[in-house]
Amino acid sequence: MPTTDHEARIADAVLDLVHRRADFDPLELLHDLTGQAVALLPVRCAGITVLDRDTHEPVHVTASDELCLDLEQEQSALGEGPCIDSARARRPLPVVSLTGPPGTVRWPRFAPHARQAGITAVAAVSLRLPQMALGGMNLMMTHPADVGDQDLRLARTLADATAVALAHRQDMIDKDTVLDQLQRALDSRLVIEQAKGVLSARLHLSMDDAFQRLRAHARSRQQKLTEVSARIARGDTPAELLDPSR
Repeated sequence: MPTTDHEARIADAVLDLVHRRADFDPLELLHDLTGQAVALLPVRCAGITVLDRDTHEPVHVTASDELCLDLEQEQSALGEGPCIDSARARRPLPVVSLTGPPGTVRWPRFAPHARQAGITAVAAVSLRLPQMALGGMNLMMTHPADVGDQDLRLARTLADATAVALAHRQDMIDKDTVLDQLQRALDSRLVIEQAKGVLSARLHLSMDDAFQRLRAHARSRQQKLTEVSARIARGDTPAELLDPSR
């Protein structure tokens, strides 16, 4: 049976997530995971929540776009939602509808915000190593009927590939190393948000477009996204990034 285009894209995605340089940026890896999920699955957006190393509380790290990031932040503010529940329980979440009569919908304070953004269902798969849970990838949908068991299985595969990359190699899994990687991602997310804000304001771009410009600049120069963002946050924005023609 010939390999389909979708199957080839899945193979490419897994390879991209697993094969990273030794000094890779963990936050960029997690963002790439959300991007691959959106590209390969019938979901509107995806986000990553991890367990804080010290408090063991769920903390949102990154998302495929600003819509998902806003909904992750809303859950943190409300103290309820699928991302929080799945991470705290340290287990996946099947597809859960956010529509229905009052009193029947889970997360009654979060659900209206999600519906207003066009999200009608959510699910989550675990981000974990064999001996510990790291967090989860949250999937937000506008057409949940399109998301089946095989789609969630693929989401788990992408999350597993990312966990292997965080551990460097399957035969070199070290708990402290992985936790250090996740802490770096948590520390990095704030400086990246600052850099996005600077580019958005100076170039009159949406936050999503500002991030794509920032990421493309870092990749084209083989620089870490976090390091470029820190430079911008310090007020030292590369001239090429401010050139509208680029």
